[in-house]
Amino acid sequence: MKKETLLEIILGTIGGLVFAIGMCMCLIAEWNMFTAGVIVALIGFIILLCIIPVYRSTHPKKQHKPVNWPIVITWIIGLVGALIMGFGMSKVMGEQTSTADMIIGIITGIVGLVICVLNYPIYAYIKSNKD
Repeated sequence: MKKETLLEIILGTIGGLVFAIGMCMCLIAEWNMFTAGVIVALIGFIILLCIIPVYRSTHPKKQHKPVNWPIVITWIIGLVGALIMGFGMSKVMGEQTSTADMIIGIITGIVGLVICVLNYPIYAYIKSNKD
């Protein structure tokens, strides 16, 4: 393993952990550490940004290939499905969840899950029609 690759791994791990701790500090209300959490998250983000010059100095610039549209569409569908499912989960997991919110959340979560599950068959269909 190259020294630069190890440096990228170390920076990524430390930066990711510091960023995650900062986000927890911001989002867990019981801690009352929002301002400090923002600062810690920014430090973690800066550490993660330090990976860019290390990566650019060690990896040669690659030629751009044409865009693989089936993959792009698959990523977009997966992202939309995950967001819909997350919305449903947030409706269900609230503190003062009413029955209507619970039903809407479960239905929305199932719709998002179905979108995520159907992502690969959609990709296979698009790819087979492209060839």
